[in-house]
Amino acid sequence: MNRAPDPGSFAADYLAEQEEKGLLRFITCGSVDDGKSTLIGRLLFDSKLIFEDQLATLTRDSRKHGTVGEDIDLALLVDGLEAEREQGITIDVAYRFFTTEERKFIVADTPGHEQYTRNMATGASNAELAVILVDARHGILPQTRRHSFIVSLLGIRHLVLAINKIDLVDYDRAAFDRIVEEYRAFAEKLGFETLQAIPMSARYGDNVMQRSERMPWYTGPTLKEHLETVNVADDLEERPFRMVVQWVNRPNLDFRGFSGTIATGSIRPGDEIVVAKSGRTSTVKSIVTYDGDLSEAFARQAVTITLADEIDISRGDVLSKAQDRPQVADQFQANLIWLQDDHDFLPGRSYLLKSGAKTVNAVATDLKHKVDITSFDHIAAKTLHLNEIGVANFSLSEPIAFDKYGDNPETGGFILIDRLTNRTVGAGMITHGLRRASNVHLQALDVNKTLRAAQKGQKPAILWFTGLSGAGKSTIANLVEKKLAAAGRHTYLLDGDNVRHGLNRDLGFTEADRVENIRRVAETAKLFVDSGLITLVSFISPFRSERRLAREIVEDGEFIEIHVATPLELAEARDPKGLYKKARAGELPNFTGIDSPYEAPENPELVLDTASRSAEELADDVVRYLEDNFYLAPPAV
Repeated sequence: MNRAPDPGSFAADYLAEQEEKGLLRFITCGSVDDGKSTLIGRLLFDSKLIFEDQLATLTRDSRKHGTVGEDIDLALLVDGLEAEREQGITIDVAYRFFTTEERKFIVADTPGHEQYTRNMATGASNAELAVILVDARHGILPQTRRHSFIVSLLGIRHLVLAINKIDLVDYDRAAFDRIVEEYRAFAEKLGFETLQAIPMSARYGDNVMQRSERMPWYTGPTLKEHLETVNVADDLEERPFRMVVQWVNRPNLDFRGFSGTIATGSIRPGDEIVVAKSGRTSTVKSIVTYDGDLSEAFARQAVTITLADEIDISRGDVLSKAQDRPQVADQFQANLIWLQDDHDFLPGRSYLLKSGAKTVNAVATDLKHKVDITSFDHIAAKTLHLNEIGVANFSLSEPIAFDKYGDNPETGGFILIDRLTNRTVGAGMITHGLRRASNVHLQALDVNKTLRAAQKGQKPAILWFTGLSGAGKSTIANLVEKKLAAAGRHTYLLDGDNVRHGLNRDLGFTEADRVENIRRVAETAKLFVDSGLITLVSFISPFRSERRLAREIVEDGEFIEIHVATPLELAEARDPKGLYKKARAGELPNFTGIDSPYEAPENPELVLDTASRSAEELADDVVRYLEDNFYLAPPAV
């Protein structure tokens, strides 16, 4: 008696077969309209992974949004956003899964437009191979070079150069050879381990899944064949053990574990490990997972590690083996991709830097150079604009543990976050720590700020006067200092114009120079506060981020932001130095309030309205604030 096949057994066999297949993660990128979405649509369509209802929807949408006449527009399988379909472009990163007889694949379709380079970098961060598409009619474009450089920076070592739309140049071998020669010439500097060039037509399927009869001159693999056979095996398990602690797991008083995903290496119970930043060591007691304890754990596994000793470990700490530790420093050099469109990257400006699960304050101390994506030459620069790539030195508010990005992307990569908007504005890859970060230490001093302030009978502080040019900052600050001096207080006044004749005489008035101007003044004011002085700072200081930096480098209560609030029309009417007149005439570029922005304080300690009250009255307000808040009373020693 014949029995019908058991569906459950069939499904189990299928799943077992799939589990045995390797997985390749790859990204498609290149310039706008080179056919990335169409290529992925072709892979899905020819892999028989489209259901009947999806095919019906695709047919209907092709009539409405398609760009290939009466044919099915395969790009619409991936371009899911309405805005993408209407414009015929990819905006977001789209991830798709497909499988062949030999391998499973996860492919990221990323935008080609320059303003969406941040999305492309996101898609490339987890890929093992990149497919760079080039329109056979247009050849190598700037975005082709940019994407190629970015994938090399992000550690991708295997690349397919897909010369797409070869049908639109009549399957011409000369056109293919010319593009390949040009690409190999500049890609030679990027260090790819494998580079396979394939002529194809994603629209018609030539050399995608099946070999094309229209190009007998091409004898290399199809895209499918290459993706199935390319060896992208990594050595993550052979690298030093690294695990970033994501969560301190304490469900009860009897259990304390440290959870995270192993980035590289392996670990066993009994291994000696170290908390990289603190240097505290212990021994692995157990490796806990949902399915039970493990005798050994490897890279990419999510585990909870328990230790034999009670040592201080927090979220963001990096665990390593004691004999092979990462670097720990508060300064390093890194490659940086700038991703913000409305503000440039400025050395001296304070950002949040997030590495793994650790977030610290960071300032770029120096922009070494930016990279010309056409020639890869190093170009001197003071700023980075949207999508530009450069090399910068960073100084952090506290040391972090890291590796070179090429050794370990998990502990060598970071993002920069705008402190005001919380937007991700940059992606960085650490190249090396700076030696001076490890051999320069703070010197302990016996005479400290508390003693110096007690001698002067006052509480030190920074009175930061900010406002438009002509608002009256210097006038009021000068009156405040005279009143304090008459009362026997110890002060110092840092005025914007005066400082530019000495300390900052080398700086101009570009946005980058303004940021550096305020950074230097803030550090100088901090030294005066440490000496016990009440320090008055009178600067336009137009940007909130720099004023916030000045506040954060001193202790709580030591920074008093004073907004000298004057309407632009009143400040311009006063114009005591004739600066507005020159700015209106174009003789003073980057003048605050005219062609450079002023960001008014959002929560200042004091607002001085110069439109309705005299400078003498406003100066009295400042002194009264100091008296009411005990800055003029001797602090306890």
